[in-house]
Amino acid sequence: MNLIFDTNLALDYHSNTQKIRIMSENWVVDNVYCVRCGSKLNHFENNKPVGDMFCENCKEEFELKSNKAKLGKKIVDGAYSTMIEKIENDDIPNFFYLNYSIMDYKVKNLLIIPKHYFTKEIIIKRPPLSETARRAGWIGCNIDVSSIPKSGMLYIIKNGQEENKNMVIKNYNKMLFLRKSKGELRGWLLDILKCIESLDKKEFTLNEIYSFEKFLKLKHPNNNNIQAKIRQQLQILRDYGYLSFTNRGEYRLL
Repeated sequence: MNLIFDTNLALDYHSNTQKIRIMSENWVVDNVYCVRCGSKLNHFENNKPVGDMFCENCKEEFELKSNKAKLGKKIVDGAYSTMIEKIENDDIPNFFYLNYSIMDYKVKNLLIIPKHYFTKEIIIKRPPLSETARRAGWIGCNIDVSSIPKSGMLYIIKNGQEENKNMVIKNYNKMLFLRKSKGELRGWLLDILKCIESLDKKEFTLNEIYSFEKFLKLKHPNNNNIQAKIRQQLQILRDYGYLSFTNRGEYRLL
């Protein structure tokens, strides 16, 4: 995989933002594969609101965010209302986040956040633009990536090295069951996944997950029976083949 942007593509552009957009989008289409089926990606027509590129084979859609900075705890995105509407309509694309070197226009990191890891809770509203701004009153948003489980942060390139393509595709597809859950139920599943991952072990007990009860209560203040909800989510994750019951109150990741 060639990790260098084609700077010739940006010769006719004056804005640095436009230059990076043109170079990075073309680099992805020329070098990166669909993480669901492995096929080649294609450009959408300009200014299509859904995303930047798509897979003609499996119809997955992708949006690209490029930045010279490594991924932090948030991604600055577009209009808040648009993002919320996309999530409610299940119309949000997968998100590529590309980190490049400004010195040589070389790709350093590329990861994907699958669309099934997005909930309304991770979309943070920004303050409206001031009355003196060109788009006075416009409200943007940030994506709180710190709330996304590690399984939802799939690296394709990490520290300048390409990850195994087959493993990336496998890891993407094994979590597709999350798409069957919507709204609050998906939020619960993602929160339980985050708790399981924080234990950092292949085998764990129900009591260890119960230790996150206060954290889960803060995220779901209207639920008055957190432990029952935890058990329900663990049962769902077992049904989807993410984990197995090994004994009473004991689990193993598959």
